[in-house]
Amino acid sequence: MYMSTDSATEKQEERQALIAALGFPILVIIGGIIGYIAPGTAASFAPQVTPLLGIVMFGMGLTLKPVDFALVVRRPLPVVLGVVTQFVIMPLIALAVVAAMDLPEAVAAGVILVGCAPGGTSSNVVSYLARGDVALSVTMTSISTLLAPILTPLLTLWLAGEYMPVSAASMAWSIVKVVLVPVVAGIVIGMLLPRLVAKIQAALPWISVTAIALIVCIVVGGAHDNIATAGALVFAAVVIHNACGYGLGYLAGLFTRQPVPVRRTMAVEVGMQNSGLATSLASSYMSPLAALPGAVFSVWHNLSGAILAALCRFSDARKAKAS
Repeated sequence: MYMSTDSATEKQEERQALIAALGFPILVIIGGIIGYIAPGTAASFAPQVTPLLGIVMFGMGLTLKPVDFALVVRRPLPVVLGVVTQFVIMPLIALAVVAAMDLPEAVAAGVILVGCAPGGTSSNVVSYLARGDVALSVTMTSISTLLAPILTPLLTLWLAGEYMPVSAASMAWSIVKVVLVPVVAGIVIGMLLPRLVAKIQAALPWISVTAIALIVCIVVGGAHDNIATAGALVFAAVVIHNACGYGLGYLAGLFTRQPVPVRRTMAVEVGMQNSGLATSLASSYMSPLAALPGAVFSVWHNLSGAILAALCRFSDARKAKAS
């Protein structure tokens, strides 16, 4: 999503982004409720989690253009800083949360896996609403996603290996198939068929969030029996993890003297994770309970992202009024 100089177009883009920010969590919550009400039916679709994530990543690829990666050359510092922060702060916060809350092994492994995931696919919409640096947001999400086949399995093996067995090689190959291939395919098709992609551009975020809602539905169904005992604990861990990511991401931008829009984008990019990927990997390589933190994160980070964007706008309005 890009800022437009035309006032009418800009208002329309802002309205669409606001609807998306409010609609995304509602759809995902509905998915979770259905999974909890009909766990047997939902869990029976477990093999579809990976293909559904492939749809999400393919949709992300369709929205990307080669120019999105040019920012790495033009403004390397905020991009590199953001991506390094992404893969350092969130895994370490996850480790601290796991230790402080003394989480059960499966939940601990799931929280750490969420922390080792790349940037969330809805972070670009939230950056836009928060009046952050949208071009930087797109680039950071893209770069962290392309690095995920290497960094996510290695970090997960290193940090979560003591809680559950982790097959880094299998996980890496899975990420290549379900993330890298669909994203690259989406970019290529976007280059070959730009007019067709432009026509469906507005629908792509809704297709992606519907797929994520279905993933959450399936995971909640699979973990139904554990939700009553571990649900509150998982929710608390997710909220703390996400909030610390926002705060430390912003501070990283502040300490390196980045402008306010860049700080906001760093907060959003660090705090919002590709929890759909974490959920898919946990379902495939860990256990249903280990997949629960990713499912809860999928719901919560969309809600908290909308709240964060509202706070940023409120801050801007107060400053404008004061001046």
